[in-house]
Amino acid sequence: MEDEKDPKEPRNDEGVIHEIAPDEVIEKGEKEAPFGALIPKIEVLPEHLGIIAVQHRPLFPHMVIPLVVEGDMYQRTIEEARKQGPGYIGIVLAKASFDSNDPSVDDLHAYGVVARISKVFSQDNESTQVLLDVIDRIRMVRKIKHPAIMMAQVEYIKEQSLEVNDEVRAYSREILSNIKELIRLNPLIKEELNQFISQISMDDPSRLADFAATLTSADREELQSVLTKVEIVPRLAKTLLLIKKELELSRLQAEISQKIEERISEHQREFFLREQLKEIQKELGISQDEKTQVLDKLRGRAKRLKFSDEVKERFEEEMNKLDLLDVQSPEFNVSRNYVDWLTSLPWGVYSKEHLDLAKAEKILNQDHYGLEDIKERILEFMATLKLKKQTSGTILCFVGPPGVGKTSIGKSIARAMNRKFYRFSVGGMRDEAEIKGHRRTYIGAMPGKFIQALKSSKFSNPVIMLDEIDKIGNSFQGDPASALLEVLDPEQNSAFVDHYLDVPFDLSKVMFITTANTLDSIPPALLDRMEVLRLSGYIAEEKLYIAKRYLVPKQRKEHGLKAQNLTFTDAAILKTIEGYAREAGVRNLENQIKKMCRKVASQVVKGGAGVKVSMTPKLLKDYLKNPIFEEEEIMGEGKPGIVTGLAWTSMGGSILPIEANWVKASQKGFKQTGQLGSVMVESSEIAYSFVLANAERFGGALDFFNQRFIHLHVPAGATPKDGPSAGVTMATTLLSLMLHQAVLPKLGMTGELSLTGEVLPIGGLKEKMIAARRAGLKVVVIPQQNKKDYLELEDHIKEPIEVHFARYYEDVFRVAFPGLKIKKVRKDKAATA
Repeated sequence: MEDEKDPKEPRNDEGVIHEIAPDEVIEKGEKEAPFGALIPKIEVLPEHLGIIAVQHRPLFPHMVIPLVVEGDMYQRTIEEARKQGPGYIGIVLAKASFDSNDPSVDDLHAYGVVARISKVFSQDNESTQVLLDVIDRIRMVRKIKHPAIMMAQVEYIKEQSLEVNDEVRAYSREILSNIKELIRLNPLIKEELNQFISQISMDDPSRLADFAATLTSADREELQSVLTKVEIVPRLAKTLLLIKKELELSRLQAEISQKIEERISEHQREFFLREQLKEIQKELGISQDEKTQVLDKLRGRAKRLKFSDEVKERFEEEMNKLDLLDVQSPEFNVSRNYVDWLTSLPWGVYSKEHLDLAKAEKILNQDHYGLEDIKERILEFMATLKLKKQTSGTILCFVGPPGVGKTSIGKSIARAMNRKFYRFSVGGMRDEAEIKGHRRTYIGAMPGKFIQALKSSKFSNPVIMLDEIDKIGNSFQGDPASALLEVLDPEQNSAFVDHYLDVPFDLSKVMFITTANTLDSIPPALLDRMEVLRLSGYIAEEKLYIAKRYLVPKQRKEHGLKAQNLTFTDAAILKTIEGYAREAGVRNLENQIKKMCRKVASQVVKGGAGVKVSMTPKLLKDYLKNPIFEEEEIMGEGKPGIVTGLAWTSMGGSILPIEANWVKASQKGFKQTGQLGSVMVESSEIAYSFVLANAERFGGALDFFNQRFIHLHVPAGATPKDGPSAGVTMATTLLSLMLHQAVLPKLGMTGELSLTGEVLPIGGLKEKMIAARRAGLKVVVIPQQNKKDYLELEDHIKEPIEVHFARYYEDVFRVAFPGLKIKKVRKDKAATA
């Protein structure tokens, strides 16, 4: 409250109401009070008023407003006021929203208005509707105890005449100007506002301020602050601020409304024009309605397809249903989508295959270097197809490390056979519906990946590639790997039923190709349905040829370079392979070539088309920074207790050094480190037992292990390792430690060992031989039973390495320790290649 405090009034600076003693009275000055002073109007209005609280907006003087009064206490307030003659009540804004039906005077603001009940429209047990004539401002002085209603002693704020100076006139004109602008923006209140403006006078700024405040949508506290201000100038300033805020809001609202109306008008105009066009075309007989067009389009598609009897019956059934349904019906769209899928599939449509073997072989050789097994298998398939005159489904599985060309060879196969190619990845797929589709009852249902592939390829005999089949998932939503069993079985996929279509489709003419990095994670039942073809990694010479023939020309073209802008020497490519891209495939090698091409492209842009770069080993460091890989050295060469093994990984082959040492102890012991899997741990224990049992035969002391604790380690410790091919290497490491004798230099070996000393076969021989060649090994020992695999290797892999085949461990010992003899030698002798 901003009026001056009466020293006898029991209130604080915020205008909080305090209850006063009954004998306290309010002093009234006999002299005329200044403008805005509090003067009780005892002679006209009652000093004690029943109070009704409002929650949303305060009322202002000179308003005539209907009010719905709810609650027993407020209805009693109305009844009590009407008993006192004209019926005066106080209307005061609550300080905050309250749920209680019986608020206290303390819950209300001090300032409010007095209103006369002009008329009671209706009254019932729950509410009373009255018409109020708001007279003047009041301030509640103290609350009066009453058993049934909320009552307070009030003071009436009398506004005396004030000389209208220039400041007041300026405020009034600005408020009126803003009100007129509001009328322009809001035509709905134009008539009432014009009527008020015509009656308003510049000599009554108080009424103007109150009325302008009621026009705004300001919040309750801002409006209450206007009601509280008694002096005219501050009230006009506050009202002007509120009316300007309202004007800005109205302008923004009008702008938004105009944009929306423009859009609606545009859409309505298009709609009306389209409807008129339809009617005109219908009258001229040159158009049909939407439903007829849809049905004719679907029937036209179906005529070009070769439906089976079952599919034809389902098609006619759905078309009859569409004929009966309304276009706006949701069921119409469901059936329409189904028939649309049904008629989009290539029923009985096959691409014309090229069965020229010489041309197919040329295409395969153009796209890929090596991969002779893959190319031979494709040519065999095409030859069979040419003789049989009838195609049949084929499922191939390409297994190999990343970057060896598994996906790209699939594209080449499709091109060589003149078939469409479709690829999708099943890595991480966890939902069975991705394979077999969703039921039509679900919202957003659609067919599975294979039906989508057939629709996309537009033929029933494409080449479909399932990438990363070894990484397929499994979850509560189903097992996609099990769903693939039907698809990848030539005996079953001739009548594959997708859950969405619910009719059989013949997939037996499709050529399926799957890719994987390893076979270990593929379910055996699924693996049994596929023909596995392995793609091993490339040696440096092969990568050199691939880079010169394929990668460098491709990247020059993709980066907008000409042959003279960038050339590579063989030494530079080999240095890149050895120092920056030593993985089994060529993907990283291509990435390094990309990096060099980007830098040269930048030089060409800055220096002009005449820039010429001849990439040499010395320049590589400027373009690729320091090498990622140092020259591979054989660990512990010439030291006892260290032997180099050969390992296979999903990334290709690698060398695997194994080392051993001993510590003096009271009794013998043995432990292994290096993150070994359970299979390798068992291999080490077999090797330890074998060496213990045969120590004397190999020239060792019988008591060597009695008081020594043996520690076997396989670097690097951060890399998990497992597999059944390190037994002979571990046994040789322990013998080297026991004999204190280093093994033959540049020697590598692989093979599993039994307790009786037999050397068992291993897998991944090609990858291991490539790793041995890359590491610079000169002699390699492999199991005798792998000789057939060795003979199938390419000559450029076999030639630089001397290979020995071992049936028993004695054969390994003779190669590893050429200067030592075995006390008792088996009759079988090692065969030397």
